[in-house]
Amino acid sequence: MKRILLIEDDPDIVVLVRYELGKAGFEVSEALDGVSGLAAVKQTPPHLLLLDSMRPDISGLRLLAEIRQDLLLHRLPIIMLSSRCGEADLVAAFEAGADDYVTKPFSPRELVARVKILLWRAEPLPEGRQFLEFDELRIDLGTSRITCSDKPVPTSLLEFRLLYHLASHPRRVFTREELLSTVWSDEQLVTPRCVDVCVRRLREKIEVNPENPRFLKTVRGSGYLFESRSDSFRNGS
Repeated sequence: MKRILLIEDDPDIVVLVRYELGKAGFEVSEALDGVSGLAAVKQTPPHLLLLDSMRPDISGLRLLAEIRQDLLLHRLPIIMLSSRCGEADLVAAFEAGADDYVTKPFSPRELVARVKILLWRAEPLPEGRQFLEFDELRIDLGTSRITCSDKPVPTSLLEFRLLYHLASHPRRVFTREELLSTVWSDEQLVTPRCVDVCVRRLREKIEVNPENPRFLKTVRGSGYLFESRSDSFRNGS
C-alpha cells in the first residue's frame, strides 16, 4: 500500500484528504505543523507528500526547499496545496522543487487522480530502453537517475521527465507549449514561465556554465532543444 503524508493544519482538509485517499486505497498520515512534518518525512519517507503552502510556522516553500536539499528525498513526489493560483505562486513552487500544484478548494476526485498520476510517473519503467548517454552526461531511465562526470545529479521527478524528454529528441526544438503538453500534461494551471524555471534549474545542475549551456539550448522565439557538441548520442539497454 502506498503511503501518503499530508502536512496541513486545517482539520477539515485533513479529514477530507484522509477519507478520499483512504477510500482510494492509500495509507494516509498527517502532520499539523511543519517541524513535525519535516521530521516525519526524514524519519520514514512516504511514497508521496502533500504539502500545504501557507504554513503558520514554516512556509511550505521553505519546507519544500529543505526537503529537496536532502539527497535521500530529492526524488520524493511532492504536490503543493495552496489557496493561491497566481503565476508568481506557481513559479515559486516549481522553483522550490514541487512536482504538481493544486489550488484550494479542490475537487477530491481531482486530487486523487493527481496523486495516482504522480505515483505512476515515479514508478521505474520496465526493461527496454534504459539509458541515454551524451559524453559525460548519462540519463538512466530504469532508475530515473542522472549522472554527470560519474557524479550523481539530484533532480526532482519533474526535472528528470523534462530532461529525458528533451534528450531523447536531440536537436529538436520544442516550444514551451509543447513541453507543457507532454511533460506536465494534465496540469492546467502551469504556465510557460514554469518551463523556463525548470530549464534554469536543470542548467544549474548539469551545465559547467549555465549562462553558456552546452546541452540545454534556448532557441529565441521558439523554445528549447537538447544538443551535444560531440554528437555522441547513445541509447542503451
